[in-house]
Amino acid sequence: MPERCRYTFIFNPEADKGRAVRHEPWLRSRVSLLDGASLMTTAYAGHAGLIARDASLESDCLVACGGDGTLHEVVNAVAGSDIAVAVLPIGSANDFLKTLGGSGNTSSALQECLAGRQRKVDLGHVLFNRGDRRFFVNSLGLGLTGRIAGTVKRTTWLKGELSYVHALFSVLVGYAPLKMHIKITAPDAVFEMHEPVFAFSVSNGRIEGGRFRIAPDADPADGLLDVCILKSIPKLAFLKYVVMYLRGSQIQDPKVVYCKASSIEIIMAESEVMHMDGEVFESLPGRITTSVAPSALTVVSA
Repeated sequence: MPERCRYTFIFNPEADKGRAVRHEPWLRSRVSLLDGASLMTTAYAGHAGLIARDASLESDCLVACGGDGTLHEVVNAVAGSDIAVAVLPIGSANDFLKTLGGSGNTSSALQECLAGRQRKVDLGHVLFNRGDRRFFVNSLGLGLTGRIAGTVKRTTWLKGELSYVHALFSVLVGYAPLKMHIKITAPDAVFEMHEPVFAFSVSNGRIEGGRFRIAPDADPADGLLDVCILKSIPKLAFLKYVVMYLRGSQIQDPKVVYCKASSIEIIMAESEVMHMDGEVFESLPGRITTSVAPSALTVVSA
């Protein structure tokens, strides 16, 4: 970090389903003690990205104070630039921070933001809706995990990892495998799948939903994304895969396709729900293309 680093803390009081607001007095007191630091508070969805875009012109480091959704907005505002991004975890899961090796304790994480080292990480780049484009820093999910993310957003009475477990079982009740045509470009081959898929994820980080090790071999700085596809299975059989996903052992199962890829193209016959870093995109039709953006983001980590 520069000897005198200019920080902008971007605080989302609505993170963790509104519970993050209780951290505001503590955060304001800490930021007030830092030379060259300012605190900006978001007021609506998408505001973190607007703040980040403006603050990047006069800051050395942006600190996303919220969950993965707050980080997602900040990242999409500054992807490809040289400004550093740090994470202060006050959201529901803070999954990407787990891959970076950061502390889940807010006070310790603040010290890591101030004293940590900078390094480059990859991002996932997504084209969808015939022209929309976004980056994800941790993961993308279609179908099962997309619907789970949507249910988590709507379930305000549960917090943290419990909300993901509740959403998983709620979604399973009416769920059926999705018909997909998938083309995967791996480092040494190109292959295609055309069959029903129970669960589909593309990851840059290792963990999703708090504890699920969807991509246990993911390295956010290897220039590749990790694809995890569970082929069609009976609904009740998924219960054993829940345990596997918690351990990361599903990648050894014959019903699971797990590989590293530079790009993935999905074509769906019917519209479906997608999440990126837990942010939900409803009723997406047709073709979705995901590719790696190598070293597209500078992060501060322990």
